[in-house]
Amino acid sequence: MTQVFNFSAGPAVLPSEVLRQVQAELLDWHGSGMSVMEMSHRGIEFGQILSEAEADLRALMAIPDNYKVLFLQGGAMLQFSMLPLNFAQTDSTIDFVHTGHWSKGAIAEAKRYAKVNIVASSEDKNFSYVPEESTWQRTPDAAYLHYCSNETIGGVEFNHIPQSDGVPLICDMSSNILSRPIDVSQFAVIYAGAQKNIGPSGVALSIVREDMLGKARSDIPTLMNYKTFADNGSMYNTPPTFGIYVAGLVFKWLLKNGGLAVMEQKNIAKANVLYSAIDASNGFYHCPVALANRSRMNIPFTLADSNLDKEFLAGAEARHLLQLKGHRSVGGMRASIYNAMPLEGCQALAAYMNEFAKTKG
Repeated sequence: MTQVFNFSAGPAVLPSEVLRQVQAELLDWHGSGMSVMEMSHRGIEFGQILSEAEADLRALMAIPDNYKVLFLQGGAMLQFSMLPLNFAQTDSTIDFVHTGHWSKGAIAEAKRYAKVNIVASSEDKNFSYVPEESTWQRTPDAAYLHYCSNETIGGVEFNHIPQSDGVPLICDMSSNILSRPIDVSQFAVIYAGAQKNIGPSGVALSIVREDMLGKARSDIPTLMNYKTFADNGSMYNTPPTFGIYVAGLVFKWLLKNGGLAVMEQKNIAKANVLYSAIDASNGFYHCPVALANRSRMNIPFTLADSNLDKEFLAGAEARHLLQLKGHRSVGGMRASIYNAMPLEGCQALAAYMNEFAKTKG
């Protein structure tokens, strides 16, 4: 099999060790004679898979006992609608920090159900930075404050947790969850799509503080109410069983490899390799993100001569460096280097970038 390095933003690279285990267990999970794809979600076998996945995630993130861990469907985007329906009324004001594409999506959905206040926006510089918290124009009695900790497309990442000021803090962590330790107790809700650092697409995760439950509007659809899933252990309806199984294996892989503190140091090292290649290129490559907010997970960059983009991508693919084309809304390149991307992948990409710049610069 050809060795490739997959820099896709999501669905993204999974640990090879996990994929090999999935392959080995695909037809027969632990002597059950069944694939996880075939077994009942109400059976003892899947009950063990689900309980271990939750326990391992709680251990990884040090999730306090007064938080519910929910495995949902519909991706993070469905929760753009679920959040205001669960935690705000039509006359409530929701505060948002607007730092890019995914913030914009959450804002647009919230506007359908409540009032919205943009406390700060980085649109003035094409969403290339996180506005200083001292400049935020906040609503004292906001239903909640929402932000996206890492904008996957723009490569802008918060380097701190905002002060809640007594307002429930809600965070979309889809593309940097599990990449570093965080203090879960500072949040009312953390949510994330799985297909970046957790597992395959089809699973969405939500970590909800218990005092937030039971506040939903009376006319909310049953399957959009967080309490529905909290009261039923994520199994009100059939959950995405296979995705949860793979996510659980990823959690075990993270624990086996030192947990989130170790993973953070690896992610810093990987990001430094690529940012160093960009910064040392004498302008051949450019990263548009402010230095303080450069993402460790998604590294966007452009070539000084965009006419070389296709040739760069073709050369990368020939070297088995895949999925480097930037998002259609911004162009250029993007290297997504989630937990499962090995340091060797970043080193191989940096070596190619240096070679290409020498040849074409």
